[in-house]
Amino acid sequence: MELTHFNEQGRARMVDVSDKEVTKRTAAARSLVRMAPETLSAIKAGTIRKGDVLAVAQVAGIMAAKQTSSWIPMCHPLPLTGVDIRFSDNSKDELYIEATVSTTGKTGVEMEALTAVSAAALTVYDMCKALQKDMIIGPTLLVSKSGGKNGDYALEAE
Repeated sequence: MELTHFNEQGRARMVDVSDKEVTKRTAAARSLVRMAPETLSAIKAGTIRKGDVLAVAQVAGIMAAKQTSSWIPMCHPLPLTGVDIRFSDNSKDELYIEATVSTTGKTGVEMEALTAVSAAALTVYDMCKALQKDMIIGPTLLVSKSGGKNGDYALEAE
């Protein structure tokens, strides 16, 4: 497999996607935040002093997806057509964050989905760190992607 982010001198480059076909592209990613049961209960009850943790994390994830090319040097700026952030939990000590990102373009949105869940997870940490500093973020992973010349991908069932 050839790595396309290097030029003939072995130096980093932004891939030229001029000749690629415009297609609908989607990607989904997820992250996990492990925390004490009391912290998860406080998030769900809305008693965190900084405000509604999940609402703020949702906005942070959407904003991060839209700004991915500012965070990741070789990413193309993309006109996203949709970003959806969802939360669920295990009713004990794990908060799950999932993002689905879509565009119609010449390059995929995997990095945007991964950036969205990462920013949302970091926002949860930031808003809850006064209660608990030893929260654990991760794993963060790509769940699926569709569109483009490399075709579809789906994480195998765990």
